[in-house]
Amino acid sequence: MSLRDMFSMGAKPRDGSEELTPHQEEILDKIARKVVYWKMSVPAILFLESVKPLNYIGSQMMAFFEPFVQTLFSVKDYEEFRQMMERRGTIELLLVRIEKFEAEAETKEKEKKKRLKEERRKKGRRTLWQILLGRE
Repeated sequence: MSLRDMFSMGAKPRDGSEELTPHQEEILDKIARKVVYWKMSVPAILFLESVKPLNYIGSQMMAFFEPFVQTLFSVKDYEEFRQMMERRGTIELLLVRIEKFEAEAETKEKEKKKRLKEERRKKGRRTLWQILLGRE
């Protein structure tokens, strides 16, 4: 991407409205699911919202750190993700996916707690003596 392309106001859409390939969508989903799995949704959303205007500079930093990161991630996926980060709308797409997977995880967690509560309620209340003596 040349300097002229970065600051041009031409007909080419720069807001990320270009369609993502299925592989790119898979990469975004994988990253979003990992963030939710590690329970880092709130810090990730806060960070991504704060650096959204600097996404092109961030993608260039990713190019700088590429030799180090290649030891941890696959080269093809990392390069694809770096190129996606050059487009403005990609961070917003990643945020939407993180929020979607977080909502799904929260719903599953609530259902699990509700099910456990119902199981405890079905067992009935036991006294401390029954618990200590192992009687039902």
